[in-house]
Amino acid sequence: MTSEHLHSNPIVTIDRLSKTYAGGFQALGEISLTIQRGELFALLGPNGAGKTTLISIICGIVNASTGSVRVGDFDIVADFRKARQMIGLVPQELHIDMFESVQDTVRFSRGLFGLPPNEAHIEKVLKDLSLWDKRKSKLMTLSGGMKRRVMIAKALAHEPELLFLDEPTAGVDVELRRSMWNQIRDLRALGVTIVLTTHYIEEAEQMADRVGVINRGDLILVDDTAALMARLGKKQLTLTLAEPLAAIPESLQDWDLALAEDGSSISFSFDRERGHSRLPALIRRVHEAGIELSDLDTRQSSLEEIFVDLVRES
Repeated sequence: MTSEHLHSNPIVTIDRLSKTYAGGFQALGEISLTIQRGELFALLGPNGAGKTTLISIICGIVNASTGSVRVGDFDIVADFRKARQMIGLVPQELHIDMFESVQDTVRFSRGLFGLPPNEAHIEKVLKDLSLWDKRKSKLMTLSGGMKRRVMIAKALAHEPELLFLDEPTAGVDVELRRSMWNQIRDLRALGVTIVLTTHYIEEAEQMADRVGVINRGDLILVDDTAALMARLGKKQLTLTLAEPLAAIPESLQDWDLALAEDGSSISFSFDRERGHSRLPALIRRVHEAGIELSDLDTRQSSLEEIFVDLVRES
């Protein structure tokens, strides 16, 4: 999807939204955000940052203190039913009747939205989520990962255009997490707009078109994932020395180098845009200082490190 198409077609418009609870606790500061149709948006933040509160307001579970939210053409308060019908929500907690069968649970969820039965759609959802073979199984017989898939199937039963996944892979093992990522990508390919909250940075880095970082109820940054990595991602060059050094020589003092505690390596941090051109000069200077190298290695900071820095600053 072209970025122009994305930018002209919002599915969620949040305007100066805030939430303060009766006791005076402010869960959300003033948040304004637009989510485009067809994108996969990741809301990143530590536990307690306000991610679930924000989703709960958009889905009509919690009332905002100030501000407004539109889903498509509908205001979530004035046109609650129409707005809510556009939304599928997969909450963190598993809310399912353990004695029901998979198929009945998903059918019932569709009926809650007042939609007529559509067995073909239910079958497609169950097949898309690899649940068709288990359609007659009672939920209590399923593994944790299967139950989570049933939650996604329930959320898709009424054909929503917008799907919220609140920490979808919390507490699931790495293999299952990978398979869920694939399912989420497949849903997106079907045209569903997806908003994902997570504190697994890798999830956002792998999946999202854009990332919003929320901390202590404030949206501190929103950017394209790739742009965020390019803008904030630092690279580090590590020079492993043939012989340990006691200190960095005088002739290299102006390079802002860090010597490892055991003196075995020197590291140099640089930004991705400007730093590369300086590396040959640095290596030449190290050589001129009579330092012999046994190895050199560059690495790039992950979204995890960027995130930790952002949260520390906010």
